[in-house]
Amino acid sequence: MLNSLPVPSSLHLARWRKLLPQFETLEASLQNESDRELRKRSLSLRFQAKSGEKLRNLVPEGFALMREAARRTLGMRHFDVQMLGGLALINNCIAEMETGEGKTLTATLPMYLHALIGRGAQLATVNDYLAERDAETMRPAYEMLGMTVGVVLTPDKPDQRRAAYACDITYGTAKEFGFDFLRDRLLLRRMGRDASDFLGEGSSQRWDASGEQPVQRGAHFALVDEADSILIDEARTPLIIGTLGGKAREQVEATFNWAAANAEKFIEDQHFDYEHDTKKVELNAAGRQLLRSLPTPPVMRSVGLIDLYQYTERAIKVQRDFLFETHYVIDEGEIVIVDENTGRRAEGRKWRDGIHQAIEAKEQLEVSVPTGQAARITIQDLFLRYRHLAGMTGTAISAAREFRKIYKMPVVRIPTNRPSRREQLQDQIFGNARRKWEAIAAEVHQLHQAGRPILIGTKSIDKSELLSQLLAKLGVEHQVLNANEVAKEAEIVALAGQPGRVTVATNMAGRGT
Repeated sequence: MLNSLPVPSSLHLARWRKLLPQFETLEASLQNESDRELRKRSLSLRFQAKSGEKLRNLVPEGFALMREAARRTLGMRHFDVQMLGGLALINNCIAEMETGEGKTLTATLPMYLHALIGRGAQLATVNDYLAERDAETMRPAYEMLGMTVGVVLTPDKPDQRRAAYACDITYGTAKEFGFDFLRDRLLLRRMGRDASDFLGEGSSQRWDASGEQPVQRGAHFALVDEADSILIDEARTPLIIGTLGGKAREQVEATFNWAAANAEKFIEDQHFDYEHDTKKVELNAAGRQLLRSLPTPPVMRSVGLIDLYQYTERAIKVQRDFLFETHYVIDEGEIVIVDENTGRRAEGRKWRDGIHQAIEAKEQLEVSVPTGQAARITIQDLFLRYRHLAGMTGTAISAAREFRKIYKMPVVRIPTNRPSRREQLQDQIFGNARRKWEAIAAEVHQLHQAGRPILIGTKSIDKSELLSQLLAKLGVEHQVLNANEVAKEAEIVALAGQPGRVTVATNMAGRGT
């Protein structure tokens, strides 16, 4: 932690405000300097940082340089509250900043400062779209100060990823950072090498003649956007690289399909017990007797009875608890998980313990061979590896205890640049869900006639499409943004605020859009 700045307390913002005049004085002295002179100053700061100068001593000039670079290249000057947000982040805190207060610009301050050290600064966000958008938007300001910027995207090849991580500043998703770490760890394991072989300065030279190389270069600083979603909601989400299972593919497919075809024959409380707290399905004596009476194809002869119980319990569970267009969608014959926290497709992720294959069988798709685990890490453990960690989000106070307990990071609420004019209205309660959605549609119709832009948030794909049907009946032209329309996301979001525009969205629209 950068201990020079005040330790967060009830007085931290008041103390940090005392640094603002110093930033402005330094900024004023930079305004008459040429772009080339700004870069020379930045190179001087880099030299000091690499020579062992404490980062806290570089904060005033570093923040002033980034503020001036953003003004020149982007036409955006950091507000004082954004400078306070930068101080919170450089102090390894969670900065809670309201929507629209400019977290993307605020992030440039700690990213630039940590990049000076030369060990890489990584910004993790929730999807490729935001990672690429933010990196490209902020790139001119970074480059004016001599910084290189890389982006890690899902389709990227190893060489592209290695080049992105070699940059001073790297944007990407938590998922991609995690899977790259796991792949590097597997590579090192195969080659009998230690993780220290690819951490720190000069590591790339050690691998020049070895063929395969890790893509990452260590865990110095990570700034997590939408920190409550990534660090709290998804903290225990495992990232897994699998290996092929040992059973023959034909037998595995047949058993999953057999269980899926028979699952509806088992009735809750009559054939199986369901534990609501743990969502566990367990066949009782009547259920096991029913299972033994069911015919099986020849290919399943070597499948043991205990295994059949487990396959069947799994099939019952997915019939009961995993719903199409709520928990998953189908894209080109494959099951794609819908993240319940973000409403977005979780491309590349699969449920464990055969759940994913059971859903494939339920939907009569080709069953993929279950995987064992070659390497695994949770989101929480991934980010606890970093020497310096900070985060920002619009909703952090409710998770303040967890942030402090798990990550040792206090939450700092950053004030808005201008007083908020938002009104918090009373909740309305309806007798049933249908009446609620009809009332929402009627109110949208009324507001739409006044030409106001409207955004309606829903929890799941099926709810967004139900509301879409009701609006269509009322003749309200609208757009739907959910995991089925992710390819059109940028276009829909860009138009959402225009007069008369109505947008129905799942919670995927709540993260960075």
